[in-house]
Amino acid sequence: MIKLFRRLRLPLTLDAKMMYMLLLSFLGALAVYFSVYGLATLALNKIYMSPASVAARQAEIYADFNAFVSANKISGQDEAAVARWSGNNPYVTILIYKDEDLNLRVFNGRAQNPAAMQPSERLRYSGQYGKLYPMRFADGVYAISIGDSSQVREDNVNRVIALVLGSVAFVAIMLWYVRRLTRRIIRLSREADAIGDGDLEAPITLGGEDEVSMLATEMDAMRHSVIDRMSGERRAWEANSELITAISHDIRTPMTALIGYLGLMNDEGLSQEERASFSASAYDKAMELKDLTDELFKYFLVFGKAQLDLNLEELDGRMLLEQMLAEAQFELTDFGFTVQNIPFEGECRVKVDPLYLKRVLDNLVSNAKKYADREQPIVFLSELKNGELSVCVSNRVARSMDKVESTKIGLRTCEKIMAAMSGRFEIQRDAEHFAATFVLPTVGQ
Repeated sequence: MIKLFRRLRLPLTLDAKMMYMLLLSFLGALAVYFSVYGLATLALNKIYMSPASVAARQAEIYADFNAFVSANKISGQDEAAVARWSGNNPYVTILIYKDEDLNLRVFNGRAQNPAAMQPSERLRYSGQYGKLYPMRFADGVYAISIGDSSQVREDNVNRVIALVLGSVAFVAIMLWYVRRLTRRIIRLSREADAIGDGDLEAPITLGGEDEVSMLATEMDAMRHSVIDRMSGERRAWEANSELITAISHDIRTPMTALIGYLGLMNDEGLSQEERASFSASAYDKAMELKDLTDELFKYFLVFGKAQLDLNLEELDGRMLLEQMLAEAQFELTDFGFTVQNIPFEGECRVKVDPLYLKRVLDNLVSNAKKYADREQPIVFLSELKNGELSVCVSNRVARSMDKVESTKIGLRTCEKIMAAMSGRFEIQRDAEHFAATFVLPTVGQ
Protein backbone atom coordinates (compact mmCIF):
# COMPACT_ATOMS: atom_id res chain seq x y z
CA MET A 1 0.00 0.00 0.00
CA ILE A 2 2.81 2.42 0.87
CA LYS A 3 4.46 1.54 -2.45
CA LEU A 4 1.22 2.52 -4.19
CA PHE A 5 1.20 5.88 -2.40
CA ARG A 6 4.85 6.39 -3.36
CA ARG A 7 4.14 5.45 -6.98
CA LEU A 8 1.33 8.01 -7.05
CA ARG A 9 3.76 10.56 -5.53
CA LEU A 10 1.46 11.27 -2.60
CA PRO A 11 2.81 12.83 0.62
CA LEU A 12 3.96 10.18 3.09
CA THR A 13 4.02 12.04 6.39
CA LEU A 14 2.29 10.45 9.37
CA ASP A 15 -0.65 12.87 9.07
CA ALA A 16 -1.03 12.10 5.37
CA LYS A 17 -0.75 8.35 5.97
CA MET A 18 -3.42 8.55 8.66
CA MET A 19 -5.77 10.32 6.25
CA TYR A 20 -5.06 7.72 3.55
CA MET A 21 -5.73 4.88 5.98
CA LEU A 22 -8.97 6.48 7.18
CA LEU A 23 -10.13 6.77 3.58
CA LEU A 24 -8.99 3.22 2.83
CA SER A 25 -10.74 1.90 5.95
CA PHE A 26 -13.96 3.70 5.00
CA LEU A 27 -13.86 2.29 1.47
CA GLY A 28 -13.12 -1.17 2.86
CA ALA A 29 -16.02 -0.87 5.30
CA LEU A 30 -18.34 0.16 2.44
CA ALA A 31 -17.18 -2.78 0.35
CA VAL A 32 -17.83 -5.20 3.23
CA TYR A 33 -21.22 -3.63 3.98
CA PHE A 34 -22.53 -3.81 0.42
CA SER A 35 -21.07 -7.29 -0.13
CA VAL A 36 -22.67 -8.73 3.01
CA TYR A 37 -25.96 -6.90 2.51
CA GLY A 38 -26.10 -7.91 -1.15
CA LEU A 39 -25.51 -11.58 -0.37
CA ALA A 40 -28.05 -11.49 2.47
CA THR A 41 -30.66 -9.83 0.24
CA LEU A 42 -30.07 -12.42 -2.43
CA ALA A 43 -30.57 -15.19 0.14
CA LEU A 44 -33.70 -13.43 1.45
CA ASN A 45 -35.24 -13.29 -2.02
CA LYS A 46 -34.24 -16.79 -2.99
CA ILE A 47 -35.05 -18.61 0.24
CA TYR A 48 -37.20 -16.59 2.64
CA MET A 49 -39.45 -15.15 -0.07
CA SER A 50 -39.76 -18.32 -2.11
CA PRO A 51 -43.40 -19.34 -2.83
CA ALA A 52 -43.14 -22.36 -0.57
CA SER A 53 -41.80 -20.31 2.38
CA VAL A 54 -44.44 -17.61 1.88
CA ALA A 55 -47.24 -20.22 1.75
CA ALA A 56 -45.94 -21.93 4.88
CA ARG A 57 -45.88 -18.67 6.83
CA GLN A 58 -49.39 -17.76 5.66
CA ALA A 59 -50.67 -21.17 6.78
CA GLU A 60 -49.06 -20.64 10.18
CA ILE A 61 -50.58 -17.16 10.47
CA TYR A 62 -54.02 -18.51 9.50
CA ALA A 63 -53.80 -21.23 12.13
CA ASP A 64 -52.73 -18.77 14.85
CA PHE A 65 -55.48 -16.23 13.97
CA ASN A 66 -58.15 -18.95 13.74
CA ALA A 67 -57.15 -20.29 17.16
CA PHE A 68 -57.41 -16.77 18.61
CA VAL A 69 -60.87 -16.22 17.05
CA SER A 70 -62.19 -19.58 18.22
CA ALA A 71 -60.79 -19.36 21.73
CA ASN A 72 -62.14 -15.85 22.34
CA LYS A 73 -65.40 -16.22 20.36
CA ILE A 74 -64.54 -13.16 18.27
CA SER A 75 -67.15 -11.86 15.86
CA GLY A 76 -66.24 -10.53 12.41
CA GLN A 77 -67.32 -7.05 13.51
CA ASP A 78 -65.25 -6.89 16.71
CA GLU A 79 -62.62 -4.39 15.63
CA ALA A 80 -61.02 -4.01 19.07
CA ALA A 81 -60.43 -7.75 19.58
CA VAL A 82 -59.05 -8.25 16.09
CA ALA A 83 -56.77 -5.19 16.53
CA ARG A 84 -55.48 -6.65 19.81
CA TRP A 85 -54.30 -9.77 17.98
CA SER A 86 -52.73 -7.62 15.26
CA GLY A 87 -50.73 -5.70 17.87
CA ASN A 88 -48.92 -8.92 18.73
CA ASN A 89 -48.18 -9.60 15.04
CA PRO A 90 -46.87 -6.28 13.66
CA TYR A 91 -45.75 -7.65 10.29
CA VAL A 92 -49.14 -9.28 9.47
CA THR A 93 -52.08 -7.64 7.66
CA ILE A 94 -55.54 -9.37 7.72
CA LEU A 95 -58.32 -8.46 5.28
CA ILE A 96 -61.75 -9.79 6.43
CA TYR A 97 -64.52 -10.15 3.84
CA LYS A 98 -68.26 -10.72 4.32
CA ASP A 99 -70.16 -11.89 1.26
CA GLU A 100 -67.14 -10.89 -0.89
CA ASP A 101 -67.23 -7.32 0.43
CA LEU A 102 -64.31 -5.94 2.46
CA ASN A 103 -65.43 -5.82 6.08
CA LEU A 104 -62.23 -4.97 8.03
CA ARG A 105 -58.54 -4.27 7.39
CA VAL A 106 -56.36 -5.17 10.36
CA PHE A 107 -52.67 -4.13 10.53
CA ASN A 108 -50.08 -3.05 13.10
CA GLY A 109 -52.52 -3.16 16.05
CA ARG A 110 -55.31 -1.23 14.33
CA ALA A 111 -58.58 -2.19 12.63
CA GLN A 112 -59.79 -0.05 9.74
CA ASN A 113 -63.49 -0.10 8.72
CA PRO A 114 -64.22 0.23 4.99
CA ALA A 115 -66.70 2.99 5.79
CA ALA A 116 -63.73 5.18 6.74
CA MET A 117 -61.90 4.39 3.49
CA GLN A 118 -61.93 6.22 0.24
CA PRO A 119 -63.39 4.28 -2.70
CA SER A 120 -59.93 4.07 -4.27
CA GLU A 121 -58.54 2.58 -1.03
CA ARG A 122 -61.29 -0.02 -0.82
CA LEU A 123 -60.62 -0.94 -4.45
CA ARG A 124 -56.86 -1.14 -3.86
CA TYR A 125 -57.17 -3.22 -0.69
CA SER A 126 -59.74 -5.62 -2.15
CA GLY A 127 -57.91 -8.63 -3.45
CA GLN A 128 -54.53 -7.13 -2.44
CA TYR A 129 -53.20 -10.36 -0.96
CA GLY A 130 -54.84 -12.77 -3.33
CA LYS A 131 -56.14 -16.07 -1.94
CA LEU A 132 -59.11 -16.01 0.46
CA TYR A 133 -59.35 -18.41 3.38
CA PRO A 134 -62.74 -19.20 4.95
CA MET A 135 -62.86 -18.73 8.72
CA ARG A 136 -65.71 -19.16 11.22
CA PHE A 137 -66.24 -16.22 13.54
CA ALA A 138 -68.77 -16.06 16.38
CA ASP A 139 -71.31 -14.37 14.13
CA GLY A 140 -70.83 -16.53 11.04
CA VAL A 141 -68.39 -17.55 8.32
CA TYR A 142 -66.15 -14.88 6.84
CA ALA A 143 -63.32 -15.00 4.29
CA ILE A 144 -59.83 -13.62 5.03
CA SER A 145 -56.70 -12.88 3.04
CA ILE A 146 -53.29 -12.71 4.72
CA GLY A 147 -50.45 -10.28 4.03
CA ASP A 148 -46.97 -11.08 5.45
CA SER A 149 -44.36 -8.31 5.45
CA SER A 150 -41.90 -10.04 7.80
CA GLN A 151 -39.28 -9.77 5.07
CA VAL A 152 -38.91 -6.13 6.22
CA ARG A 153 -37.80 -7.40 9.62
CA GLU A 154 -35.35 -9.82 8.02
CA ASP A 155 -34.04 -7.05 5.76
CA ASN A 156 -33.43 -4.82 8.79
CA VAL A 157 -31.53 -7.65 10.47
CA ASN A 158 -29.43 -8.05 7.33
CA ARG A 159 -28.66 -4.33 7.35
CA VAL A 160 -27.57 -4.42 10.98
CA ILE A 161 -25.32 -7.45 10.36
CA ALA A 162 -23.80 -5.79 7.29
CA LEU A 163 -23.25 -2.55 9.23
CA VAL A 164 -21.58 -4.40 12.12
CA LEU A 165 -19.27 -6.32 9.78
CA GLY A 166 -18.44 -3.12 7.87
CA SER A 167 -17.57 -1.40 11.15
CA VAL A 168 -15.41 -4.38 12.14
CA ALA A 169 -13.61 -4.10 8.78
CA PHE A 170 -13.02 -0.36 9.35
CA VAL A 171 -11.62 -0.94 12.84
CA ALA A 172 -9.55 -3.94 11.67
CA ILE A 173 -7.84 -1.95 8.90
CA MET A 174 -7.09 0.95 11.24
CA LEU A 175 -5.82 -1.41 13.94
CA TRP A 176 -3.56 -3.07 11.36
CA TYR A 177 -2.05 0.31 10.44
CA VAL A 178 -1.71 1.47 14.05
CA ARG A 179 -0.14 -1.84 15.05
CA ARG A 180 2.30 -1.62 12.13
CA LEU A 181 3.24 1.94 13.13
CA THR A 182 3.52 0.91 16.78
CA ARG A 183 5.83 -1.99 15.88
CA ARG A 184 8.11 0.44 14.02
CA ILE A 185 8.23 2.77 17.03
CA ILE A 186 8.87 -0.11 19.45
CA ARG A 187 11.62 -1.48 17.19
CA LEU A 188 13.25 1.95 16.97
CA SER A 189 13.00 2.30 20.76
CA ARG A 190 14.71 -1.07 21.27
CA GLU A 191 17.45 -0.15 18.81
CA ALA A 192 17.94 3.16 20.65
CA ASP A 193 18.13 1.27 23.97
CA ALA A 194 20.80 -1.03 22.52
CA ILE A 195 22.86 1.96 21.42
CA GLY A 196 22.28 3.65 24.77
CA ASP A 197 23.68 0.52 26.46
CA GLY A 198 26.93 1.03 24.53
CA ASP A 199 26.45 -1.22 21.49
CA LEU A 200 27.24 1.37 18.81
CA GLU A 201 27.43 -1.33 16.15
CA ALA A 202 23.75 -2.20 16.66
CA PRO A 203 22.04 -1.40 13.34
CA ILE A 204 19.08 0.97 13.04
CA THR A 205 16.36 -0.03 10.60
CA LEU A 206 16.01 2.63 7.90
CA GLY A 207 13.52 3.20 5.12
CA GLY A 208 10.45 5.29 4.47
CA GLU A 209 9.71 8.99 4.27
CA ASP A 210 7.61 9.77 7.34
CA GLU A 211 8.63 11.30 10.67
CA VAL A 212 9.54 7.93 12.22
CA SER A 213 11.86 7.19 9.28
CA MET A 214 13.41 10.65 9.57
CA LEU A 215 13.99 10.06 13.28
CA ALA A 216 15.62 6.69 12.51
CA THR A 217 17.86 8.33 9.88
CA GLU A 218 18.92 11.06 12.31
CA MET A 219 19.62 8.50 15.04
CA ASP A 220 21.73 6.44 12.61
CA ALA A 221 23.66 9.57 11.57
CA MET A 222 24.21 10.37 15.24
CA ARG A 223 25.40 6.78 15.83
CA HIS A 224 27.93 7.06 12.98
CA SER A 225 29.02 10.47 14.28
CA VAL A 226 29.68 9.00 17.73
CA ILE A 227 31.57 6.07 16.16
CA ASP A 228 33.70 8.47 14.08
CA ARG A 229 34.36 10.67 17.10
CA MET A 230 35.35 7.70 19.24
CA SER A 231 37.56 6.39 16.44
CA GLY A 232 39.20 9.80 16.19
CA GLU A 233 39.72 9.91 19.94
CA ARG A 234 41.14 6.40 19.85
CA ARG A 235 43.53 7.35 17.06
CA ALA A 236 44.54 10.47 18.96
CA TRP A 237 45.11 8.41 22.08
CA GLU A 238 47.23 5.92 20.16
CA ALA A 239 49.18 8.75 18.52
CA ASN A 240 49.77 10.40 21.87
CA SER A 241 50.78 7.06 23.36
CA GLU A 242 53.26 6.57 20.54
CA LEU A 243 54.51 10.13 21.03
CA ILE A 244 54.99 9.62 24.77
CA THR A 245 56.82 6.36 24.10
CA ALA A 246 59.07 8.03 21.53
CA ILE A 247 59.68 11.08 23.73
CA SER A 248 60.47 8.85 26.72
CA HIS A 249 63.06 6.98 24.66
CA ASP A 250 64.52 10.13 23.12
CA ILE A 251 64.71 11.96 26.43
CA ARG A 252 66.17 8.95 28.25
CA THR A 253 69.16 8.72 25.88
CA PRO A 254 70.60 12.24 26.35
CA MET A 255 69.45 12.23 29.99
CA THR A 256 71.49 9.07 30.68
CA ALA A 257 74.53 10.55 28.93
CA LEU A 258 74.11 13.84 30.82
CA ILE A 259 73.95 12.02 34.17
CA GLY A 260 77.05 10.03 33.18
CA TYR A 261 79.05 13.13 32.26
CA LEU A 262 78.02 14.89 35.46
CA GLY A 263 79.02 11.84 37.45
CA LEU A 264 82.44 11.73 35.79
CA MET A 265 82.98 15.38 36.59
CA ASN A 266 82.78 14.52 40.29
CA ASP A 267 85.90 12.40 39.97
CA GLU A 268 88.68 14.26 41.79
CA GLY A 269 91.36 12.68 39.63
CA LEU A 270 90.23 14.43 36.44
CA SER A 271 92.39 17.06 34.83
CA GLN A 272 91.09 20.50 33.97
CA GLU A 273 90.96 19.61 30.28
CA GLU A 274 88.93 16.46 30.97
CA ARG A 275 86.52 18.39 33.15
CA ALA A 276 86.10 20.98 30.38
CA SER A 277 85.48 18.21 27.83
CA PHE A 278 82.89 16.48 30.02
CA SER A 279 81.27 19.82 30.78
CA ALA A 280 80.98 20.60 27.06
CA SER A 281 79.49 17.14 26.39
CA ALA A 282 77.03 17.59 29.26
CA TYR A 283 76.09 20.99 27.84
CA ASP A 284 75.44 19.41 24.40
CA LYS A 285 73.19 16.76 25.94
CA ALA A 286 71.34 19.42 27.93
CA MET A 287 70.73 21.33 24.68
CA GLU A 288 69.40 18.14 23.11
CA LEU A 289 66.94 17.83 25.99
CA LYS A 290 65.95 21.47 25.48
CA ASP A 291 65.31 20.87 21.77
CA LEU A 292 63.15 17.83 22.56
CA THR A 293 61.08 19.70 25.10
CA ASP A 294 60.72 22.65 22.70
CA GLU A 295 59.41 20.30 20.01
CA LEU A 296 57.06 18.71 22.53
CA PHE A 297 55.62 22.11 23.45
CA LYS A 298 55.18 22.93 19.76
CA TYR A 299 53.31 19.67 19.26
CA PHE A 300 50.83 20.32 22.06
CA LEU A 301 50.48 23.94 20.99
CA VAL A 302 49.18 22.74 17.61
CA PHE A 303 47.57 19.38 18.33
CA GLY A 304 46.07 20.48 21.62
CA LYS A 305 43.48 22.46 19.62
CA ALA A 306 40.67 20.96 17.58
CA GLN A 307 41.04 23.86 15.11
CA LEU A 308 43.83 26.35 14.58
CA ASP A 309 43.08 30.05 14.96
CA LEU A 310 44.24 31.13 11.51
CA ASN A 311 44.36 34.69 10.20
CA LEU A 312 44.20 34.02 6.47
CA GLU A 313 45.35 36.74 4.07
CA GLU A 314 45.48 36.84 0.29
CA LEU A 315 49.13 37.59 -0.63
CA ASP A 316 51.43 37.63 -3.61
CA GLY A 317 52.93 34.14 -3.73
CA ARG A 318 56.25 35.19 -5.28
CA MET A 319 56.97 37.97 -2.80
CA LEU A 320 55.92 35.81 0.14
CA LEU A 321 58.24 32.92 -0.79
CA GLU A 322 61.14 35.18 -1.73
CA GLN A 323 61.09 36.75 1.73
CA MET A 324 60.61 33.50 3.70
CA LEU A 325 63.07 31.43 1.69
CA ALA A 326 65.66 34.23 1.84
CA GLU A 327 65.44 34.22 5.66
CA ALA A 328 65.69 30.40 5.73
CA GLN A 329 68.64 30.47 3.32
CA PHE A 330 70.47 33.04 5.47
CA GLU A 331 69.90 30.96 8.63
CA LEU A 332 71.16 27.74 7.04
CA THR A 333 74.13 29.47 5.40
CA ASP A 334 75.09 30.99 8.75
CA PHE A 335 74.91 27.47 10.21
CA GLY A 336 77.43 26.22 7.65
CA PHE A 337 75.21 24.84 4.87
CA THR A 338 75.23 25.55 1.15
CA VAL A 339 71.75 26.40 -0.15
CA GLN A 340 70.43 26.30 -3.72
CA ASN A 341 67.21 28.29 -4.18
CA ILE A 342 65.33 27.51 -7.42
CA PRO A 343 62.33 29.89 -7.72
CA PHE A 344 59.17 29.21 -9.75
CA GLU A 345 58.20 30.96 -12.95
CA GLY A 346 55.07 33.06 -13.28
CA GLU A 347 52.84 34.96 -10.86
CA CYS A 348 50.21 33.78 -8.39
CA ARG A 349 48.33 34.71 -5.26
CA VAL A 350 47.76 32.48 -2.25
CA LYS A 351 45.53 32.67 0.83
CA VAL A 352 47.61 31.83 3.91
CA ASP A 353 48.43 32.75 7.48
CA PRO A 354 52.03 34.04 7.12
CA LEU A 355 52.96 33.29 10.75
CA TYR A 356 51.84 29.66 10.55
CA LEU A 357 53.46 29.21 7.12
CA LYS A 358 56.73 30.55 8.58
CA ARG A 359 56.38 28.01 11.40
CA VAL A 360 56.24 25.25 8.77
CA LEU A 361 59.42 26.54 7.10
CA ASP A 362 61.11 27.02 10.50
CA ASN A 363 60.39 23.36 11.34
CA LEU A 364 61.97 22.26 8.06
CA VAL A 365 65.02 24.45 8.69
CA SER A 366 65.35 23.11 12.23
CA ASN A 367 65.02 19.55 10.89
CA ALA A 368 67.77 20.24 8.31
CA LYS A 369 70.12 21.64 10.98
CA LYS A 370 69.81 18.41 12.96
CA TYR A 371 69.89 15.74 10.30
CA ALA A 372 71.24 17.18 7.03
CA ASP A 373 74.78 16.49 5.73
CA ARG A 374 76.73 19.77 5.76
CA GLU A 375 78.93 18.59 2.92
CA GLN A 376 75.94 18.50 0.55
CA PRO A 377 73.73 21.44 -0.50
CA ILE A 378 70.18 21.94 0.70
CA VAL A 379 67.81 22.61 -2.21
CA PHE A 380 64.74 24.88 -2.17
CA LEU A 381 62.65 24.06 -5.27
CA SER A 382 59.48 26.10 -5.90
CA GLU A 383 56.97 25.18 -8.62
CA LEU A 384 53.71 26.64 -9.91
CA LYS A 385 51.49 24.23 -11.84
CA ASN A 386 47.89 22.97 -12.00
CA GLY A 387 46.68 25.79 -9.78
CA GLU A 388 49.02 24.88 -6.91
CA LEU A 389 52.17 26.46 -5.49
CA SER A 390 54.61 23.93 -4.01
CA VAL A 391 57.92 24.28 -2.17
CA CYS A 392 60.23 21.27 -1.78
CA VAL A 393 63.09 21.32 0.75
CA SER A 394 65.50 18.43 0.11
CA ASN A 395 68.83 17.41 1.60
CA ARG A 396 71.19 14.48 2.04
CA VAL A 397 70.94 12.78 5.45
CA ALA A 398 74.11 12.97 7.61
CA ARG A 399 75.73 9.68 8.57
CA SER A 400 76.77 10.86 12.03
CA MET A 401 75.94 8.20 14.63
CA ASP A 402 75.44 10.53 17.59
CA LYS A 403 72.34 12.20 16.23
CA VAL A 404 69.14 11.90 18.20
CA GLU A 405 66.45 9.85 16.47
CA SER A 406 63.57 12.03 15.21
CA THR A 407 60.20 11.99 17.00
CA LYS A 408 58.61 13.55 13.86
CA ILE A 409 56.81 16.08 16.07
CA GLY A 410 57.78 18.99 13.85
CA LEU A 411 56.67 17.15 10.71
CA ARG A 412 53.30 16.30 12.25
CA THR A 413 52.92 19.94 13.18
CA CYS A 414 53.62 20.96 9.59
CA GLU A 415 51.04 18.48 8.34
CA LYS A 416 48.27 19.87 10.53
CA ILE A 417 49.10 23.50 9.72
CA MET A 418 49.01 22.87 5.97
CA ALA A 419 45.73 20.94 6.22
CA ALA A 420 44.19 23.88 8.12
CA MET A 421 45.19 26.18 5.21
CA SER A 422 43.55 23.77 2.66
CA GLY A 423 46.99 22.64 1.53
CA ARG A 424 49.08 19.47 1.76
CA PHE A 425 52.31 18.37 3.38
CA GLU A 426 54.20 15.45 1.85
CA ILE A 427 57.40 13.63 2.78
CA GLN A 428 59.70 11.46 0.65
CA ARG A 429 62.70 9.72 2.18
CA ASP A 430 65.13 6.86 1.79
CA ALA A 431 68.32 5.81 3.53
CA GLU A 432 70.34 8.76 2.15
CA HIS A 433 67.91 11.50 1.13
CA PHE A 434 65.05 13.43 2.71
CA ALA A 435 62.55 15.78 1.03
CA ALA A 436 59.58 17.64 2.49
CA THR A 437 57.05 19.46 0.27
CA PHE A 438 54.30 21.84 1.29
CA VAL A 439 51.62 22.68 -1.26
CA LEU A 440 49.19 25.63 -1.30
CA PRO A 441 46.21 26.18 -3.64
CA THR A 442 46.41 29.41 -5.60
CA VAL A 443 43.64 31.98 -5.72
CA GLY A 444 41.95 32.78 -9.04
CA GLN A 445 44.07 30.38 -11.13
